[in-house]
This record gives sequence, C-alpha cells and structure tokens, in this order.
Amino acid sequence: MDQVKVGRFIAECRKNKNMTQAELAEKLNITDRAISKWETGKGMPDSSIMLELCSKLDISVNELLSGEVIKMENYNIKAEQNLLEIKKQKEEADKRLLKMEIIIGVLSTLIFLVSVFVASFVEMETWIRVLLIAFGFITFIIGVYHALIIEQTAGYYECAKCHHKYVPTYKSVFLAMHSGRTRYMKCPKCNKKSWNKKVLTK
Repeated sequence: MDQVKVGRFIAECRKNKNMTQAELAEKLNITDRAISKWETGKGMPDSSIMLELCSKLDISVNELLSGEVIKMENYNIKAEQNLLEIKKQKEEADKRLLKMEIIIGVLSTLIFLVSVFVASFVEMETWIRVLLIAFGFITFIIGVYHALIIEQTAGYYECAKCHHKYVPTYKSVFLAMHSGRTRYMKCPKCNKKSWNKKVLTK
C-alpha cells in the first residue's frame, strides 16, 4: 500500500471539500498533526477512524486504501488488491513480532541468569544479593509474559485434527504444553486436543 499516494489523495479530497487540516481534524476529534502525518505519507489513518474520515471526504474505504477515485468497473479488482495488501502487511508485521518474541525471551533469560550468577559468586551484602536475584526474576517473569502475549496474538494456531486456524486465549497458551511454537491445546471448532502449530496465514 502506497502511503504517499494515499496521503496525497487525502489532501486532494480535503481541499476539494474546502477544509483546512485543522477543520478536518476538528470534525474527526483528532489533532491536525495527525492529518499532516497522513498527508505527507508518514502514517495511515487508524482503522477505527477510517469510516468517519471517508464519510467526511465522501469517498469509500476502498478508494482511500487505493489512493484514488475508483471507477465502478474496477471496484471489485481494487477491493481484492487492497485486501491482499492488508493481508500481506499483517503477515509481515506478525513475522516481526515473532522475531521480537525471541529477542525478549533471550534477553530476559540472560538478565535472570547473569543476576543469579553475580549474586552467587560475587562478594556483596545479603540484601543486595536478594535484591539482585529478585530483579532478575521479575525481569524474567515480565519478559515471559510479554513474549506469550506476542505468541498468542501474532498469526494463528492450526488444529492438527480439523485444520481450523484460530487465535487462542492467553490462558490457553500459558497453560498449554509446548515444543517451540507448537502447543497442545483444544481447538475451539472441533473441541479436540492436539498439537496446534503456529502459522502466519489464514
């Protein structure tokens, strides 16, 4: 999705409505800096505000995402292209998140191990030793918590029985036995337990 093209289209539609950035921002209950960010291609409108923005500019969401007015004969083609682009962007974002999960897990584990090692072998007062171990342990717990949130929400889990792809609850991911990113969970569709594998596409 060409953010610069979308931004120019937003600016063009706004000007056609004889609105300043400040006036459009006021109608959307946001700052004019956000409008400026969109129009310069440095960001995209959040999905929660897209419908209202399109309503104010008298365009469709499909036209907004395409960055141009769409003729009726090309409408379905453009809609499919936009959906595929959104799907591709989600998959790329999920890949980055899963890489971040590994980094968070490794860093929090290293901090914990270094804290325990230093507390065990370096001369220090008892209260400092306890504080150091507590710091390492708390860092590890926070790291694991955030890593699991990423694993739960990025991509999907595929049931080995019925091949249904779904996003599980945090509780089911936390309590499930696992081997890497494959977890033994109950599928919400077939209600059978199996080793559900992490996948990026649905």
